[in-house]
Amino acid sequence: MLDICLLGTGGMMPLPYRWLTSMMARCDGSSLLIDCGEGTQVALKKKGWSPKPIDIMCFTHYHADHISGLPGLLLTMGNAERTEPLTMIGPRGLERVVTALRTIAPELPFPIRFIELSEPREQLKIGPFVIDAYKVNHNVVCYGYAISILRAGRFDVERARRQEIPQKYWNRLQKGETIEDGGRILTPDMVLGPERKGLKVAYCTDTRPVPVIAEYAEGADLFICEGMYGEDGKESKAREYKHMTMYEAAHLARTAKPKEMWLTHYSPSLIKPEEFIDEVRKIFPRTKAARDGFTAELEFDKEEK
Repeated sequence: MLDICLLGTGGMMPLPYRWLTSMMARCDGSSLLIDCGEGTQVALKKKGWSPKPIDIMCFTHYHADHISGLPGLLLTMGNAERTEPLTMIGPRGLERVVTALRTIAPELPFPIRFIELSEPREQLKIGPFVIDAYKVNHNVVCYGYAISILRAGRFDVERARRQEIPQKYWNRLQKGETIEDGGRILTPDMVLGPERKGLKVAYCTDTRPVPVIAEYAEGADLFICEGMYGEDGKESKAREYKHMTMYEAAHLARTAKPKEMWLTHYSPSLIKPEEFIDEVRKIFPRTKAARDGFTAELEFDKEEK
């Protein structure tokens, strides 16, 4: 299972009813955070989720509305007596930016590992998460992310028996271990069938619509995308500041065909995003105008053999 919570849906500045951009994913006791705008830890508290298990933080870029909540969140994690290492991922300059922000949070009981992205596309495997980062088109270097949970093939008892693999190793092989037994190397592929469909969530904000976004959102269980403007006449502003309208996001979704799309990162001028959703759904019907606290519990397909 993969739990997703859109903690904040605002862009530029927080509003009384809308925190700034942040999303959290939970799987197998590990949590991953994308962006950390002002109010993130308040939104986490309201949701009832703990910041302590956050093992990975991904940053799209370093505008304040995407990272200004970080010092306070780090202090909260430290006060929760977290000691496990924290991995941070983001564009070049990540360590420098975080070090500057940590002027007010200089002492933490856990180490931070920095991974700075430099290529147009990069893939990382950390804990239960496969993280694909891809460069998008904003007025500073900015990345979108696709978060996947892989699913191994089914355990094949007959194959294990035919190859005379001791039963005591079956569980370990099923969990992906490679085992040496009397000079013989036993690998998971000896007992597992073809890999089954996993889970995928694609996430992007602060960008013009570019084909790579639809590529990484293709077939996703959930596509979370910037819909900064919904009002008529905002198209030129979106182009000037390199953001997206709701309708441009919907066209990306129509190409990518995710199971569902949530719009996020609304302009402060967009008081009621839901007022525009009927028009957006004419382009991509499975669209929702997300609000702070939107949650999804994604599960593997039980029907897949």
